[in-house]
Amino acid sequence: MPALITPTTRLHRSWLAARDDWGRGVHQDGGGLQPTDDVDSPEGFAAWVGRLRDGADESRPLPNGLVPALYWWIVEGDEVLGAISLRLRLNDFLLRAGGHIGYGVRPSARGRGVATFALGAALAEAARRDIDPVLVTCDDANVPSARTIERHGGVLEDVRETERGRTRRYWIRTR
Repeated sequence: MPALITPTTRLHRSWLAARDDWGRGVHQDGGGLQPTDDVDSPEGFAAWVGRLRDGADESRPLPNGLVPALYWWIVEGDEVLGAISLRLRLNDFLLRAGGHIGYGVRPSARGRGVATFALGAALAEAARRDIDPVLVTCDDANVPSARTIERHGGVLEDVRETERGRTRRYWIRTR
């Protein structure tokens, strides 16, 4: 049974295995990984995990373009299956293309309901934080992600060209 956990240095090896499943340098939605993050060394990984854990602290300055967010890893036991984030507010880019919630499941864990579980948990947290409605987006060609969003009540607002390519934009009520 999958679970959401706060990122932890304890799962460094498992996280690296998940990253390698994706492929090095591949963007992982919801993971909070920036191109300049060093995740291979224990010190760099610890610094990155610390940044993720502090991501919702609105008193801390954030790099340009980032907003306060909660980050979780989707795990089964000690195996990292993916990641999901809940952005606590939207900037212009997120309103156009990224949304409140981003998630990704490693290729070897897809097709098992992992994303459906994680999105439901993130929507419950959004409701607890009075974020309603929630914007969730996906690539127009990502049919499994669109189905996951629709399973949670996502109402398609539009499909548009964005910085991320052709993007489906859904709104989900949390109340």
